Amino acid sequence: MNVDYILSITKPMLEGAQMTVLLFLIAILLSIPLGFLITLLAKSSNKALAWLAHTYVYVMRGTPLLLQLLFICFGLPLLPVVGDYLVMDRFVAACVGFVLNYAAYFAEIFRGGLLSIDKGQYEAAQVLGFSKWQTTNKIIMPQMFRVALPAVANESITLVKDTALLYAVAVPELLHFAQTAVNRDFTIVPFFIAGIIYLLMTLLLTLFFKWLEKRFKFE
Repeated sequence: MNVDYILSITKPMLEGAQMTVLLFLIAILLSIPLGFLITLLAKSSNKALAWLAHTYVYVMRGTPLLLQLLFICFGLPLLPVVGDYLVMDRFVAACVGFVLNYAAYFAEIFRGGLLSIDKGQYEAAQVLGFSKWQTTNKIIMPQMFRVALPAVANESITLVKDTALLYAVAVPELLHFAQTAVNRDFTIVPFFIAGIIYLLMTLLLTLFFKWLEKRFKFE
């Protein structure tokens, strides 16, 4: 196995990794705020909204992400009447599936963060004359994110690895090119290279969250 061969198979896998990174960025940037919104809805005094939020989290966390991706990609277009309007590009459909799925997990993480905050914080803010918005924005949210950050970091690393599910809906990403090389050349070297690329991505993400923890003195 020479260096030229390794370089020849690494190049397309790095191109596939670009799709992996793009999906990760889209999913993380959209699912975190959506997850926080779902957390707020779950705590709403409106019982119907709270029930919908809890049901959403239960369904998305209780069914496999792969099943959700297959349903969005191949199931939605089969729905009567509206199916024709729900046909999406495979990558777009995958992004929708990842965002909806991970929003449910982040919602639970943020809910745990909120539950960790002592009720005295709310009472003290009320005594000091803070409005609900000021209390949430200036007192509760900073503490919630401080508690939730380690779990958010862990879930983000899981997201990087789950991007390999793009392979199941025929989106050419890192694993797709690795599998193609294995089938063509009858060698497992591409799998090792793919593993190294995934490890590098998770390492960079881990270092980023470690920096965040130190930057904001979460440790």
